[in-house]
Amino acid sequence: MPLATERHRGRQGLTCLYRCGNACAHDEPNASENGYFGDVLARSLSRRGMLRAGAVLTLTAGASTTLACTADAGTALPDESVVRPPRGLDYETVPANTTDAITVPPGYQSNVVIRWGDPVVPGAPAFDFENQTAEAQAGQFGYNNDFCGLVPLNGPGERYLMFNNHEYTIEPLMFRGYNPENPTDEQIRIGFAAHGLSVVVVERDGSSGQMTAVLDETYNRRYTATSEFVLDGPAVGSDLLKTSADGSGTVVLGTLNNCAGGITPWGTFLSGEENVNQYFANAGAVADGGVKERAARYGITKGASERKWERLEPRFDMTKEPNEPNRFGWIVEVDPYDPKAPPVKHTALGRFKHEGATVQLDGDGRAVAYMGDDERFEYVYKFVSDDKMMRGESRRAREHNRTLLTKGTLYVAKFTGDSPAAEIDGSGRLPADGAFDGGGEWVKLAAGDQSFVDGMTAEEVYVFTRLAADKVGATKMDRPEDVEANPRTGSVYIALTNNSDRGKAGATRTAPADEPNPRNSNKHGHVIELVEARNDPTAPTFGWSILLLCGDPDDPSTYFGGFDKSQVSPITSPDNLAFDGHGNLWIATDSGQALGINDGLYGVSLEGPTRGRTTLFAGVPAGAECCGPVITDDFVLISPQHPGDLDDASPETPKSTWPDGPGTQPRPSVVNIWNVGKGGRPGQIGQ
Repeated sequence: MPLATERHRGRQGLTCLYRCGNACAHDEPNASENGYFGDVLARSLSRRGMLRAGAVLTLTAGASTTLACTADAGTALPDESVVRPPRGLDYETVPANTTDAITVPPGYQSNVVIRWGDPVVPGAPAFDFENQTAEAQAGQFGYNNDFCGLVPLNGPGERYLMFNNHEYTIEPLMFRGYNPENPTDEQIRIGFAAHGLSVVVVERDGSSGQMTAVLDETYNRRYTATSEFVLDGPAVGSDLLKTSADGSGTVVLGTLNNCAGGITPWGTFLSGEENVNQYFANAGAVADGGVKERAARYGITKGASERKWERLEPRFDMTKEPNEPNRFGWIVEVDPYDPKAPPVKHTALGRFKHEGATVQLDGDGRAVAYMGDDERFEYVYKFVSDDKMMRGESRRAREHNRTLLTKGTLYVAKFTGDSPAAEIDGSGRLPADGAFDGGGEWVKLAAGDQSFVDGMTAEEVYVFTRLAADKVGATKMDRPEDVEANPRTGSVYIALTNNSDRGKAGATRTAPADEPNPRNSNKHGHVIELVEARNDPTAPTFGWSILLLCGDPDDPSTYFGGFDKSQVSPITSPDNLAFDGHGNLWIATDSGQALGINDGLYGVSLEGPTRGRTTLFAGVPAGAECCGPVITDDFVLISPQHPGDLDDASPETPKSTWPDGPGTQPRPSVVNIWNVGKGGRPGQIGQ
């Protein structure tokens, strides 16, 4: 079993191995020469007037185009008396967490809503770690819950439909005596069932603040790696999507590695299929050279897969089903209100390692979806629907709106900076104009059956979107993860988690620092603020600036929107993003151990004198990643994933006993956090 290395940025070996197939330990699949700053500088300077006039200067109130450099400062806890926090972020900053517990500000409480193995479907058995079965797991909450979303549910009390992704399994932590070379058939089937999605009714007690899961026979359900999903959009029926079991190219069994997601304005959930490459085997033995080349661009395993699923189901063996991997890596849409509606994989949004997708509407009601491809040196994408959203909750409106992501135009982002190349030296030092910023354009890839990429058909663009983006010269980014639009301002925020290979000497598949990715060996990641021209999400151009360069505030390469670094928390590896009702940004982190601290949830001010103020709100247990933030005025939900994944962890020697305490195994869970107000009744978050 590979141990964690520096390339894992502090994350442990099991998580890296089972989440993404040790992607950081392999060469980047992107061998293109896109996004080299020296190549685009001339275009940047010649287009600067148009791009900045059309986009950067339309930054909304509070977003400055000139970001002043501040003095370096230590990492002591902020002195809360120095600056008054904005509404929604008025909580006492939590110290960096190194314990095996959830930490919250004074005056706040938390409870576990649901955890791995808890029954979801009425009649499912209680969880028994020592006697797991695939049948039981198919009715229980899956493993490693990531994205979490809520929509209101009519009826008595405060009830919601909660949607959760179950990104991946870590078999060595799930089973005693697990043999990775020879997993049992039942362990493989349990793995199938522990992947996928959950829809669960939850109920909040307005008097106590507690939230609990409800065994509801109408709405509760699980989707797993063997459930039936429907393909739609322009690539449906393509020969590239057909298999021996599905000669029509329309129906797929299962969804895999579902990471982040989003809630659409019409009340459905979107889920991104991310590191699907690791589930398929023997790409190196495929006879067809073209198939082998495309598989390599997606990082599909050359030999046996880690989980050995191909031994039980031949569809995971590329020598037997070369098209099966093409049926994964999509955006999935689920209507939580309609259990009879099949979950859909949208081919119009392209195929890559989707972190997730989030949607905002333009002024006419067209849906605009933003997406990141979560791997080093990959790209940021946008989709604009042809049709407009229909208002109302009628069946006709809901059926129409579920088709909005079926037809439209797919774009990829090309970023350009406005500073001389000599001023971008990879150190993170700000250029002479005081900001990492510039403009950019959305390059068309395909619309319907029309391809805008030379040498590729539209079907090929949708199924092999990475190759299409390579051809049009998209900008290589430092692991684009969550991409979210601020519902108050329309500005778009991009979490770039990290890239320790940026500017790496002697590497053949890396790229040097450029203005949108200004640090070599970018271990801690950064956040970009993107503003569409005229604040129109369908615009072909945009402006951008870097809001945060993450890390230890004492590190001179860090930057917090120009805010005093003595007043911020250390933060590393921004992953999932969310907004509260006041327009504040919230960031959940992945790989916090790169700073020797646990991951957590941070609040970030975006406007006024506190712009860039970043403070820790909640810390997650030892070895866990903070996922799936849901931010409301009344409560916050987080989804600590893989607690206890630390060196040498096993069921015999667990490194965490969260959430159930001593003598138990760690279990990924959803956690509810609330403010205890006057008289012990729940108060409002950050106020």
